[in-house]
Amino acid sequence: MAKGEATGTNPAAMSAEELRKKALELKLAEMEREDKIKSREAKKHSEFVEDFFRKHIGDDERAVIRRVVTKAAADGKFEAMVYSFPSSFCTDSGRAINNNLQGWQNTLQGKAKEVYELFETVGRPQGYTLKAVVINYPGGMPGDIGFFLGWEPPLE
Repeated sequence: MAKGEATGTNPAAMSAEELRKKALELKLAEMEREDKIKSREAKKHSEFVEDFFRKHIGDDERAVIRRVVTKAAADGKFEAMVYSFPSSFCTDSGRAINNNLQGWQNTLQGKAKEVYELFETVGRPQGYTLKAVVINYPGGMPGDIGFFLGWEPPLE
């Protein structure tokens, strides 16, 4: 092999400068890929936030809730998580729910508030219960809130 000639497949045959250039190209390609992923995730999050705060609970979401409840009942359960959302969407970031404080429902916004109101007008009169629970704690802080619809028979 002539001086300065590199095979391109054998790192030992590459000069140190060529190897540094190759490493830099790979690093730049990785950074571009990460930027595209972050951009897609940011767009998806933005669309979710827009949907949560600007749109209303529709027939499709109500149908999903009915299917979840029907499936849980068929499995012999008396409770099902019917909705979840980030605790940051509460006016107090989920503090009242996490501490089971009276009036936690007053911290709800957007679709979470609509789901609660739907429960109050349709579910409670039919004997259902609803509880809100923090379902995960990323970094030790309240993460997502889950609404659990219950239909357990009352204690006598």
